Formats: sequence, C-alpha cells, structure tokens
Amino acid sequence: MDKNTFKVINNEGQEVVCNILFTFDSEETKKSYIVYTDNTTDSTGNVQVYASIFNPNDPNTKLEPIETEKEWKVIETILETLQEEVKNKTNEETEEAA
Repeated sequence: MDKNTFKVINNEGQEVVCNILFTFDSEETKKSYIVYTDNTTDSTGNVQVYASIFNPNDPNTKLEPIETEKEWKVIETILETLQEEVKNKTNEETEEAA
C-alpha cells in the first residue's frame, strides 16, 4: 500500500488498483479502518465505495471484513458527514461564482 492507492486481486483473478479515500481509527471499536474505491459504478451511476479493517503499522496488511452492525454504523456516519460537507462546500462555491 502506498499513500493513495493499493492493489487487490478481484474474484476473476485480475489485479485492480484501488484509491484510498480515507483511513481512520475508531475509539469506539479500537480498530483502524480504510475506506476505498475501485472507481467502478453501480447500476445508478454511483461510485462503489468499500470499507475494511486494516493494520496501519503493517506495510503488507491484509484487509479484513467488517462484521458487525456497530462498525458499519460508525463508517456510514462518517461517510454521511463527509458527503454533507462536500455538498455544502459545492453549494457555497456555486453561490460565490454566481
């Protein structure tokens, strides 16, 4: 893993480059998480975003699945907050340009 991307092997055995959106440590779960995308889109055109548990101190870390509803809720809350911040910033920039 470098600072912005990493490679995974998908289900078809192909190497895929993923972009790291952000990482964070949760005080609540005492784990580190990585949120990333392979830049594919779903059927409605939204970019696919994934999250996993990882060890930031291991350069060869393996991504571990998130298994609890509590962990998913923590990640969803952060994503929703970030989306709202981006939306607000975009609206402000649009208003300033008008």
